[in-house]
Amino acid sequence: MQDYVKIGADIGGTFTDIVLETPAQRLTTKVLTTYDAPERGLLDGTLSLLDEAGLQPHDVTLIVHGTTLATNALIERRGARTGLLTTEGFRDVLEIGTEGRFDQYDLTIEKPAPLIPRNLRCVAAERSSATGEILLPLDRASVEAAAAHFAAEGVEAVAIAFLHSFANPLHEQQAGEILRAALPGVEISLSCEVSPEIREYERFSTTAANAYVQPVMARYLRSLAEKLRALRIDCPLFMMLSSGGLTTLETAIRFPVRLVESGPAGGAIFASETAQRRNIRRMLAFDMGGTTAKICFIDDAKPFRSQTFEVARTHRFRKGSGLPLRIPVLEMVEIGAGGGSLASIDTVGRLCVGPHSAGSEPGPACYGRGGTRPTVTDADLLLGRIDPAAFAAGSIPLQRTSALAAVGALGGTGDDPAILALGICDVVDETMASAARVHAVEQGTMTDERSLVAFGGAAPLHATRLAEKLGIKEVIIPRNAGVGSAVGFLHAPIAFELSRSLHVRLSDTDLVEADRVLTDMIKTANEIVRKGAPGAALKETRTAFARFCGQGYEIPIEVPPRKLTADDAALLKDMFYEAYGRLYGKIVPRLDVEIMTWRVSVATVAAAIEPIADLSEPHTLVPTEFRPVVDVGTGEILDYAVIRRDALAAGDSFSGPALIVEDGTTIVVTPAFDASIDADQNVVCRTRRAERA
Repeated sequence: MQDYVKIGADIGGTFTDIVLETPAQRLTTKVLTTYDAPERGLLDGTLSLLDEAGLQPHDVTLIVHGTTLATNALIERRGARTGLLTTEGFRDVLEIGTEGRFDQYDLTIEKPAPLIPRNLRCVAAERSSATGEILLPLDRASVEAAAAHFAAEGVEAVAIAFLHSFANPLHEQQAGEILRAALPGVEISLSCEVSPEIREYERFSTTAANAYVQPVMARYLRSLAEKLRALRIDCPLFMMLSSGGLTTLETAIRFPVRLVESGPAGGAIFASETAQRRNIRRMLAFDMGGTTAKICFIDDAKPFRSQTFEVARTHRFRKGSGLPLRIPVLEMVEIGAGGGSLASIDTVGRLCVGPHSAGSEPGPACYGRGGTRPTVTDADLLLGRIDPAAFAAGSIPLQRTSALAAVGALGGTGDDPAILALGICDVVDETMASAARVHAVEQGTMTDERSLVAFGGAAPLHATRLAEKLGIKEVIIPRNAGVGSAVGFLHAPIAFELSRSLHVRLSDTDLVEADRVLTDMIKTANEIVRKGAPGAALKETRTAFARFCGQGYEIPIEVPPRKLTADDAALLKDMFYEAYGRLYGKIVPRLDVEIMTWRVSVATVAAAIEPIADLSEPHTLVPTEFRPVVDVGTGEILDYAVIRRDALAAGDSFSGPALIVEDGTTIVVTPAFDASIDADQNVVCRTRRAERA
């Protein structure tokens, strides 16, 4: 038996990516996602890799899993029948929201409908103040009446969200005990546990989302665990969190809303490791799969982070049009641009790509599974970028004639399908470039000063052209880039984050209560992490979210990992001034500073990552195979060199244009780039002349 046999599995909208890793080897596979039973593709792919490695199911020592199931349940409204119990007078918070409008001038604006309809929203007589003082004791009879109503309506889950419960959770805890006794088998989510933070709409929305997906995720995860045991795979099963850490199955079932962005988080970890190995200070991580593309900025090997996320946007990529979730996530922008993104002609005759996708069922037209509408993958095939016999290691032979018919149907009589395919690829590249530029402005950074690391099945096909549009001079495609997120799962720490709102003005200089809150959260997070990593060394991180008094939004500052004293108020204020000035360019020194929310993170300590070795003997590779490819930058048909990635050795170098073919993807090296292979078998592309527009 091997020292360890790890399995990483990422269920995406189109493909399920699976990685098997041992001390001696890493094997990968991609299978189409099985929507009717998502675990089927995962299990079939796992057994296939074990057979390829000559291993038995009982040899597996660890499985790490990320899934879009919670996300899809929210987007497609396929969650459980859920009830809400809230404070009397606040029944319609989920409907009213913040009263903000994401488009001030659209009279037909469509806001997301609440996950919980009004007839399933009940109230209880109770009230606490913003400081946690009990103003009106909880009325037990009103909670019992709500329980009877929920039972009559057949709810499967209940969200309890009382006003100001982040300051005093007592009433929510009491109501939870009453409902659990009255509604056996019904999942109960308390906002004081799911999201104990200020801003009632965001807290209510997050708790409702957690309750809404909890029965679905609980059934899926428990079923997966049972099926793994039936196959004699009886090892720890960890779930990937949206914050970039791993957690136990029990914690994932309790807080399934934290799994919403688990796949992209694995990709960010994959890119961060590359940044550490190559000592890249500023990186742009680019993940393009079959359904969406994700862009994440990484500085000093640390992805940007956020405490908020939106899901199920009615205007899919319009900020403010979705359901807000107050959960720790890695900061990234998601674009409806994947290999399966559908191309169309709009009412004014413009070529559009996305945001809707063909998914895995029926998939792009070239898959031959019933799809008839043109996609980015169909366009890439027609341009000559993809070998139809080598796609997904040959497991999905592509049909050029079907792609030709689908793309040709876009235009009028006489339109050249190759020109339409060229337009599809350029539109999707520009869509991603525009999103990256906007995200850079929002984050106060630049794109052209960064290296781009690309992963996901479709990203290597588009990475160098995207880099040209963004003015990026270095593109890195790591080994196993086609399944990058699943690889990242295997390198993620076991971790958990907790946040709690506690208002502190730094002029008051009393941090005793803040220290107590931090200590309590550290203890809770430690207990959760210890369940998955008993005896492991742990790292604690503390963060405060501060603002000038009177402002509406906060910025994070790091809190010293020790007992806080009154003297630390001045230290925290100076740290806030520095962070605020770095972000906005100036400060307002006469205004007091207040902290609204405190966050702690506890994670296992990762092994040190050694810098990549220098190569002493680089040498030029002379390609022997070529293929005509329509170059997206010029529209010309050029002879691209065709090179198998497994035939490349560290130190090999060659000039574009070239196609590097591997089982999980194809890397397009445009004519503007030279490529080389570093000691980690990464493909490193660097510009050799001025970038094209």
